[in-house]
Amino acid sequence: MTPKKLLAILISLFVLATIFIWFYVSSVTAYGLPSIEILENPPQPFATQIISSDGELIDMFSAQKRLYLPYDSIPEYFKKALVAVEDRKFYKHWGVDVARVFKAAVKNLLAGGIKEGASTITMQLARNLFLTHKTTLERKVQEAYLAVKLEETFTKEEILEKYANTVCFGRGAYGLLVASKIYFDKSPKDLTLSECAFLVGILKNPEKYNGYRDYEAAIARRNLVLRLMRDQGFISESEWMDALREPINLAIKKKKNRTNLSIAPHFVEMVRQYLLKRRLKGRDLYRDGLKIYVTLNSRIQKYANEAVEEHLSKIQKVFDRNWNWRYRKDLLNKLIEESIKKRADYIAAKPKERLKIAKRARSDKKFIDSIKNAATTVQCALVALDVKTGAILAMIGASPKFMKENPYAKYSLNRAVQIRRQPGSAFKPIVYACALEKGLTPESKVSRAPFTYVDPYTGEEWSPRGSGGENIEGDSVTLYYALVHSINTVSARLITEATDPETVRMTAYRMGITTPLQAVPALALGAGGEVKPIDLISAYGSFPNKGVRTKYFGVYEVKDREENLVYKHKRTFTATDVFEPRIADMITYMLSGVINYGTGRAIRKYFENCDAAGKTGTTNDYADAWFIGYTPEIVAGVWIGFDDRRVTFTGAYGYASSAAAPLWGKFMAKIYADSTLPYKKRKFDYSSLSPADSASVENAIAKSLGKTFEAKDSVAKASPTENEKRIDN
Repeated sequence: MTPKKLLAILISLFVLATIFIWFYVSSVTAYGLPSIEILENPPQPFATQIISSDGELIDMFSAQKRLYLPYDSIPEYFKKALVAVEDRKFYKHWGVDVARVFKAAVKNLLAGGIKEGASTITMQLARNLFLTHKTTLERKVQEAYLAVKLEETFTKEEILEKYANTVCFGRGAYGLLVASKIYFDKSPKDLTLSECAFLVGILKNPEKYNGYRDYEAAIARRNLVLRLMRDQGFISESEWMDALREPINLAIKKKKNRTNLSIAPHFVEMVRQYLLKRRLKGRDLYRDGLKIYVTLNSRIQKYANEAVEEHLSKIQKVFDRNWNWRYRKDLLNKLIEESIKKRADYIAAKPKERLKIAKRARSDKKFIDSIKNAATTVQCALVALDVKTGAILAMIGASPKFMKENPYAKYSLNRAVQIRRQPGSAFKPIVYACALEKGLTPESKVSRAPFTYVDPYTGEEWSPRGSGGENIEGDSVTLYYALVHSINTVSARLITEATDPETVRMTAYRMGITTPLQAVPALALGAGGEVKPIDLISAYGSFPNKGVRTKYFGVYEVKDREENLVYKHKRTFTATDVFEPRIADMITYMLSGVINYGTGRAIRKYFENCDAAGKTGTTNDYADAWFIGYTPEIVAGVWIGFDDRRVTFTGAYGYASSAAAPLWGKFMAKIYADSTLPYKKRKFDYSSLSPADSASVENAIAKSLGKTFEAKDSVAKASPTENEKRIDN
């Protein structure tokens, strides 16, 4: 091929490529983009509403928290930080930085994926105002086209002004004016260099760099912004050094009186995170005025809030009277050292300065008191589910005390769904269900005598305590009696002789436990792994639901402003057959005894005139107190404990029978006292039981009552008996 022919081919290819690109760009920008009138007056966003199952507005994703800030009121440090990080050639390009586009394209091509972006501030503004965040070629072309149009329409100062007033800083804050109030409780004109850099750093990923979820990552991001400002000559070396040393003190506002828009903060945050992972057909969760219809019932949630606040205030007072830091100096010192290393000023400081900061902190009474308070706050998780559908009716992820003292607590740890703790005896019903599947009945006799299991492979011995006390006649008891009174040695025998640990483990998974469990005999006492509260509560739902497990969920559907369906939960609810209906009914019969005669009998002090079943659970050293129970239509559970596992209850008041069961009873009593709620069924349906099954259950109850009638009449005590202390573990 001659050079002339090669040149002609190359020219032809270039012309064809140019024509193709021109046609493609023309087609992409020919429709669906805003007019000049809209460009000059961009549409304002609308807040997303969260609407409960009973039609109440319970919260909003507040895109409407938007106050306009004139260009002259935007801090110079913020402008410089923004340009340094997002678009260093902002004042030189015409909307698109061509050199940066080609550079990013080459890097992404070599990397085989999107590794570097090339959006200018103007392109980001175009996307924020008019487009979605999809990473498609079509959207990038539209973004570039609109950026050019914006540059033709507005000055650089006007573009910066619009950007600063529309960009999302997280926490529902759109625009610098709102962000400065939310993060620092000050007006923008009072922001320091360090604070301006911090806010600009948030923009890359508001979820990650907001400082409330991962403080160290946020500080590292701020430091990067400051370094870029220095490198590009926006600040001097001394300004850079001073700003690095300046701590970031995030604002803590006084909590306003609770309104209907804050009744379920952790549930709302869970819904927000869930929907952020969904496409929502290109809709923006914060800007497009969506309506999210959730499963939560506002009245049931209100009753949960009331019951938790009433009960935990009493538990907290008892704990505070019995806990003394003078006898726990080693623990306090460890907590202090751990907290110092998490301080903003400590993280940002140089090694030599850290010693001084640590020394000052150790003598700071306010700092020490805050550590003590956080460690000794009694925490709580509560979840209520609809038995048939798995719909979440109520959720509490922290104690009221914690929520009142921490204004951004809704973004904190949700103990209902995010913690993992040993369930103790609350795990036992799963073991008993497996034993019933193997042919045992509630009337079956099992030895409650001391028990030792020897591992056939290692020779290791396991001897659980808790054989039921000395007041039981004989060495054998019925399954019914053993579960009602939570006898450990019987549970140990069942998992090693009637069934096996692997069967129990796999059954727990089928019931909805999602965390790892060990197939060991100790699993019978809830010591073979940790569970999430919501998982264990959902698992219990298999019993009143005739052996069928339904997966819990929180969102029914999402609609846009025009009532178009954006998302819908599948009506074919996710369900798994776990047990035969007769097995589930026998467990319900037995767990009813826990509330009527056993370790959960304190519930009947508050909650009567409705069938109820459930189980207590207390882990070693009073670390965790559980009660999981259900009525014919609602399954609910309570976990009580402390965030730091080194802090535990100090006495019998920490047993589940005192710390958790009464709260469950108070909560359920409020629900069933409200005749306007749709939950009316008050009797369990035992129709799956054959005459022989029913006879076995009745005989088991009769035998148990005959042996414990005298004890049953003397249950109204302030604290558990010595026998209960041994068995409720």
